[in-house]
Amino acid sequence: MTRSDSLPRALRPFRLGQYRLLVGALAASLLSAGAWLVAAVWQVVELGGTPVDLSLVAVGSSLGLVIAVLFGGVAADRIPQRRILIAVELVRGVTFAVAAVLAATGVIEVWHLAVLSFVLGVADGFFYPAYSAWLPSILPAEQLLAANGIEGVLRPAVMQAAGPALASALIAVQGPWLAFAIVGALQAAAVTVLAAMRTTPVRRDPDEVVVHPVRQTFIDLRDGFAYLASTRWLLATLIFSIVLVLIIMGPIEVLLPFAVKDQAGGGAGAFALALAAFGFGGAVGSLTAASMRIPRRYLTLMILAWGFGCLPLALVGLTSWLWVMVAALFVVGVLFDWAQVLWGTLLQRRVPPAMLGRVSSLDFFVSLALMPVSMAIAGPIGEAVGLAPAFLFAGLVPPLLALATLAFARLGRDELAHPLDGRTDATIVTGPETAARFELPADERSRGE
Repeated sequence: MTRSDSLPRALRPFRLGQYRLLVGALAASLLSAGAWLVAAVWQVVELGGTPVDLSLVAVGSSLGLVIAVLFGGVAADRIPQRRILIAVELVRGVTFAVAAVLAATGVIEVWHLAVLSFVLGVADGFFYPAYSAWLPSILPAEQLLAANGIEGVLRPAVMQAAGPALASALIAVQGPWLAFAIVGALQAAAVTVLAAMRTTPVRRDPDEVVVHPVRQTFIDLRDGFAYLASTRWLLATLIFSIVLVLIIMGPIEVLLPFAVKDQAGGGAGAFALALAAFGFGGAVGSLTAASMRIPRRYLTLMILAWGFGCLPLALVGLTSWLWVMVAALFVVGVLFDWAQVLWGTLLQRRVPPAMLGRVSSLDFFVSLALMPVSMAIAGPIGEAVGLAPAFLFAGLVPPLLALATLAFARLGRDELAHPLDGRTDATIVTGPETAARFELPADERSRGE
């Protein structure tokens, strides 16, 4: 048994120094993102802002993300991902610094926060595709599931818990401006760590003919959509996902606070506990996925976990006990994030390397497409039919949708024809050996690496 094999499966990626650096940069970035969310909201409150003002700031971030994410995918397939991530963290650091200066000098206004949130949304649109496309260039295929599980644990632990806690403490000491300044320093730390990493090859088709950059951008977008449309397992899963988001995100994001208040008699603390249960469940699901092999029936189990993972939502609309709501949301979090880790690994294992950035961005774009619609219609539907029917619909329809997706798309046949349990596709090259098959970036050719 090698030293690497003696480690728990979830920890094996940490054997590689490049991965340890990447996780350090990711943790700093997630911590600053979580702190920004609380600091920006509190800054709006201190300015005497209204819920409409808060919506304006939130819309700025979402709009920037949606506009940028497809182009971020194209960039991730053309530019060394390390450079993209460094640029993103620099932009985020400067944005936080501007917010700190405006807030400290007392001239900050709501529209400033909306513009800064838009910039951060654009940066996020380039971050996620680049990170997803870079990971297979750092780790061997058999460690990707564990690495995606680690990310799934970091997001709730660092961005949803540690980041807001840090911001709250800093705001209590001096005010939002100090939180903005500290998260700017965290971005500097992320840039420093990324700068210490090695630039890896851009995994492109060596026979590709490249045209003018502007034209090539739209050709790349077209090719990404064409690959999506022609790949049954990918198209079926994304169609399932977009309908699932439409059904469940509105009830979770909009109706859950009213269920906690009206049915369980809880206040802000009870609502925070319910959200924490969902996040903690997600961390447990991610860690579970990181500790296991890719299952033989990976598509079937993934779709079923997403679909049947919604069943506990039906209890949320029926119970008057807070502990039942908390338990239900914990189970939803476990199954959802378990499946999400499997999905991210599936993309990295089965999508051609030259397409991974674009497919990751399409996945992110599609997942976001109907989320605002779901949130917009949840309130009126909840008022029209009541909370219980709304949560029953959100809990009972997704399992039927999952079964229909598996049956009509014949995903069972696909997963049997493309096993991933311990086997690798020789055409999908991952890890340090990528340099043997793909052209090195310009700044490494002179070193002969």
